[in-house]
Amino acid sequence: ENTRARSDDFAEKNSLPKYEYVLHPRTTGFTFIVDTLRRGDNLDAIHDITVAYPQNVPQTERHLLAGVFPREIHFHVSRHPVSTLPTGAPQLQAWCQERWGEKERRLQDFYTGGRCFDASGRSRIPPCKSERRVQLIQAASLLYWSAFIALSCAGLLLSPALRAFFLLVVLFFLGQQRAVGGVELLELACHRR
Repeated sequence: ENTRARSDDFAEKNSLPKYEYVLHPRTTGFTFIVDTLRRGDNLDAIHDITVAYPQNVPQTERHLLAGVFPREIHFHVSRHPVSTLPTGAPQLQAWCQERWGEKERRLQDFYTGGRCFDASGRSRIPPCKSERRVQLIQAASLLYWSAFIALSCAGLLLSPALRAFFLLVVLFFLGQQRAVGGVELLELACHRR
């Protein structure tokens, strides 16, 4: 509710429509990121992804902990090559606002209509996403991560070599964070060279 109120205040101050299904985008940050990625020649395209939940919508982490998971999640994905994007900051901000207007209309149609993004009224479900397959993947993930955490803790308790390796990794990450500002900046510097 607080975020919705701030978004509505922003809309009023800037003579923008109030949205019911989305919040107004942070266009200043968006244009900064796009311009920075363009300058470094690190931007190929922008993928615009709209997500909708036809039944129960998890609102907080408490819902997830209580097991209130959505039974379905619908995605609408659009790809915008960098060559099709406006170059000036004001035009790029307007472009971003237009995409958010489209998202609002798309979600309004989804929730007031047939609860589907496709005009045919049928969702396209990838063939590999059967209910049984999803349950098997969930069970395998749960087993894997539970075993990984247990074995990692046991290894740290029982193996001096693993403790030393862990300490070296922590020192490396802290050192590079202080020296260059993060692994991602170190990776970008290596990529440029």
